Amino acid sequence: MTGPIVVVAATANPGKLAELATALEPSGFEVVGLDALSDTSAVEETGRTFEENARLKAEAYSSRTDHPVVADDSGLEVDALGGAPGVLSARYGSAELTDIARCRVLLKALTDVPEPKRTARFRCVLAVAKAGRVLATFDGAAEGMILARPTGKGGFGYDPIFFHPGVGRSFGELSREEKERISHRGEAIRRLVEAIRRGELELP
Repeated sequence: MTGPIVVVAATANPGKLAELATALEPSGFEVVGLDALSDTSAVEETGRTFEENARLKAEAYSSRTDHPVVADDSGLEVDALGGAPGVLSARYGSAELTDIARCRVLLKALTDVPEPKRTARFRCVLAVAKAGRVLATFDGAAEGMILARPTGKGGFGYDPIFFHPGVGRSFGELSREEKERISHRGEAIRRLVEAIRRGELELP
């Protein structure tokens, strides 16, 4: 390898970009964001599953660059809400809401739900594409519970109300490094890195 292979992360979220870069750079990859593309217009997420949306984004963005693209779709599934907000996690309640306001909407929907039935999980699917074609997908999940009120000021999205039994804290109370070790996205990224190391996935 004469130099790092550039990989485009199809995200405008600096936290997601940093997480992917931390995982891939030791293996000889340079991770850049969507601002590296001449066309950064949004891709409409019309899929009904996380995988469908991840594929849509990976295919579309990879048709705009010569570099491989990694796109993710992720969200929160709450059992008492029939799996909602699911693929609508980022738009739950209203697309204009802040993360804090969106957490309040979710907590209100669970007002009468007792603690044992507040089970939930974060899910993530990563899709890797080149020249408009998906090469592979990788998934990850983190099981937990929805708290009665936000705890911690770290992370983003629903992190402050998602309690992880394994560490005994909410995602909002974890450092980025702690979260990466147990998160849904961290698991999907580790599966991606392992596939590259085993030679099961080549990113030319």
